[in-house]
Amino acid sequence: MLRRLLALGGALIALIVIVLGVKGCLDAQARGALSDYSRSVRQILVETEQSSKRFFGLLEDPGTLSVTEFTGKVEAERSAMTNLKTRVEGLSAPGALGSAQNSLELVYTLRAAAMEKIAEKMPTALGEAGAAQATTAITKQMQTLLASDVIYESVVRPEINNKLSDEGIEGHDVPKSTFVPDGTKWLEEGEVAKALGTVSGSSGGEPGPGLHGLGLVGTSVNGTELSAESTTSVTTEGTPEVEVTVQNQGESTENGVTVVVIANGKETTQEIAALEAAAEETAVVPLTPAPEGETKLEVQVEPVPGEQFTQNNEATYTVVFE
Repeated sequence: MLRRLLALGGALIALIVIVLGVKGCLDAQARGALSDYSRSVRQILVETEQSSKRFFGLLEDPGTLSVTEFTGKVEAERSAMTNLKTRVEGLSAPGALGSAQNSLELVYTLRAAAMEKIAEKMPTALGEAGAAQATTAITKQMQTLLASDVIYESVVRPEINNKLSDEGIEGHDVPKSTFVPDGTKWLEEGEVAKALGTVSGSSGGEPGPGLHGLGLVGTSVNGTELSAESTTSVTTEGTPEVEVTVQNQGESTENGVTVVVIANGKETTQEIAALEAAAEETAVVPLTPAPEGETKLEVQVEPVPGEQFTQNNEATYTVVFE
């Protein structure tokens, strides 16, 4: 009986050792899978950051690139993002990170779709016909890119890093990933239009063929029309807004049309992203602080490249704010 008990005890100990060994191996495999997954994600994020720097660096300073060269580089970044999306979809996520993987796939689906649309609209935005609509479409895709940043930072990154922490895995955290640079500059249509206007040969850079010219066709304050020949009294509450209507009197779409309003020596500017030939657009310029009493209001529309006749680009008004 004693020998049997000893044998049974030995077998039980051996079973426990085997179970603990198997569990240790499984735990080690699980931790290894988590580490491998986070390492793959980090590499994709590094390449994403590089693509972001190239793309927005291109917008900031296109240098002497022609329209064809510029659009070619944008297309290259579109292709790079599509490849990154494919790599994300091919990741083998440990079961505990299935939800994080689904969210990461959404992040890169948004990024790839946005870059696809931007690349598609870029040639039109750098041309003349339809440039305004194309610029608007590109700006909307900047918002999509920003949404992808929010999903990554608020969902994907915390889930992955929390799981790594729970498993005691250090040094493998995934970093921040913001494709759109800090700030909201690229969410503004005027900023996008201004950037595209500096591309050599675009409708906003060197003047294209045909006549170029703008005209100041009307100015009002909170709906009250102003006249340069007489004094106008305006009753306002809160912040008065100067509405400046500009007409494109040339033959080409003009990008980044700047309107300047000067009141009591303070200059305020507003930009019309794009203005097609023969079209009119109104820029709304708030006056802060609000003027009081009789005020000289100077309104100017800055000339565009190639514009020669500028006498109708400005006017001065006398306004009594009550």
